[in-house]
Amino acid sequence: MKEHTSMPQYRRLYEILRKHIVEGVYKEGDLLPSENELCATYGLTRPTVRHALDELVKDGFIKKQKGKGSIVHPLPKGIGILSIAGTTSALGNRDLKTRILVKPEIRPWDESFFFPLPEHVRESGCIYMERLRLIDGKPLFFDITYLPNINLPRFTSRSFENRSLFDTLRSNYQIEVTGGEQRLWAIEADEQIAAFLQMQPGEPVLHLERKIDTNRVGFSFFSSLYCNTSEQALFGVF
Repeated sequence: MKEHTSMPQYRRLYEILRKHIVEGVYKEGDLLPSENELCATYGLTRPTVRHALDELVKDGFIKKQKGKGSIVHPLPKGIGILSIAGTTSALGNRDLKTRILVKPEIRPWDESFFFPLPEHVRESGCIYMERLRLIDGKPLFFDITYLPNINLPRFTSRSFENRSLFDTLRSNYQIEVTGGEQRLWAIEADEQIAAFLQMQPGEPVLHLERKIDTNRVGFSFFSSLYCNTSEQALFGVF
């Protein structure tokens, strides 16, 4: 895992353990190493290790059981686009692929953007990106993402092919998703959406518009998604 130079020590350990859980190194019901073992392995103090474990508890990756230790929770199944965990984390080892249709680029916000924007956010412009997400080779949703062009150095030069946006924000910019709001409704797929999702034009598709809040004060980003739910159910709370 690539470390960010300004990332706190507890956060680096959190990222390592979280990655191991998501990738199946530690599976549901497994015990993580003890606090003493983690201190010895990573050269950290007990308060630092405890802080990392507390964050994993808060985010639902582990539970602490007195007399046993830190036990791995089951990862959620399905498509996690309604979950703050993010799709990549929610799906774990399933064959999730990300195809970049439009690489991150800086552009002005649309005049009639689908959520209200603070003036300073609108004046700074947005980072725009289009992605197609596939499971087992089948396209399941087309995702248009809009991020404020504020304090995200080198973001447009990063690769997002088969990479998680949430992980990139967390690992490189210490931006955590904390919640948000969304609107969703069924529409008929137009020719472009149908082509992306391998559907017939006019077939029903689920459209979501999301405002995603973060731990960075005043920093929210947005997405407009078109989902083919004919074979996959959505799950989660926001």
